[in-house]
Amino acid sequence: MARVRISDVATAAGVSTATVSLVLNDRVERISPATAARVRQAAAAVGYTPNTVARGLRTQRTHTLGLISDTIATTPFAGRMLAGAQDAAREHGYLVFLVDTDADPKVEEKAIRALVGQQVDAMIYAAMWHRVVEAPAGLPTGTVFLDCRPSGGGFPAVVPDDRQGGVAAVRELVAAGHRRIAYVDVAEDEPPVASGLRHQGYLEVLAEAGITPDPALHARGETSAAGGCAAVGRLLDLPADRRPTGIFCFNDRMAAGAYVAAHRRGMDVPRDVSIVGYDDQQLVAGEQDPPLTTVALPHYEMGRWATEVALGVREPPREDSTHLMPCPIVRRDSVGPPPTAA
Repeated sequence: MARVRISDVATAAGVSTATVSLVLNDRVERISPATAARVRQAAAAVGYTPNTVARGLRTQRTHTLGLISDTIATTPFAGRMLAGAQDAAREHGYLVFLVDTDADPKVEEKAIRALVGQQVDAMIYAAMWHRVVEAPAGLPTGTVFLDCRPSGGGFPAVVPDDRQGGVAAVRELVAAGHRRIAYVDVAEDEPPVASGLRHQGYLEVLAEAGITPDPALHARGETSAAGGCAAVGRLLDLPADRRPTGIFCFNDRMAAGAYVAAHRRGMDVPRDVSIVGYDDQQLVAGEQDPPLTTVALPHYEMGRWATEVALGVREPPREDSTHLMPCPIVRRDSVGPPPTAA
């Protein structure tokens, strides 16, 4: 099928090709509204679509954005980052090219070359969880790092403010009257960046509340419901005078395991023990009984921020700085006052 040309639109509208070009490029200062409307109606009637390749050659802009990720596209947990990026790009007239590399360096290298070859106007390098990464070779200047930050700096980045997220979680328990508060952390072998930051927030709130940290209340386990169940089980088996009445879990899956550990011991949430999670993970946090109070990871907001900075419609604090996105508390029904006996 032959491509509809600008001359076809001019014939249908009864005007010159120069007039059609001006109208379709929104340069209508010297063209009457009636003529501009007739040209647009004719373009729609004959099915004209602009040649983006030719337009890109003229303007040196392709109105495309490249987003390279490890496993975001295949992970519903982090898919909100992609949604935020796509929404921001669409609002500014850009199309997102997504490449999910499955963390394969060779695929990543080819993807960077391909996107640069396609002359994308901007690039985002994203990770599924907060971590420090080595910046791959070949990334264009101005690439924005999303949910990760480059070890050597040099690029703008956005990550969740995990320390303040930990502060928000533990303050929720302190505000409810808890003094014996546990932190259920991940296993010690190669813990993620967020593990230490959330622990710092935990210790900060204990200090401001005048609570001496008890090392026995810093438990570790696998980042799963089973891991949380095992770690919280050990905490709940402590003597009554050392057993926690409030528990802050590294993530919502571990918090789901904490519910199981409590129920197996005939304990009620939050009557006997209060639990706070982290992530606000879909189909996990809100589906517990009672629904879990947790801290939300701002995936959508980070995706928007990264895209707006990459497109130049938002200025980062500094060209190579890391922006900490707030992690708000999401209050549900898993926190109450400590049991009277405590």
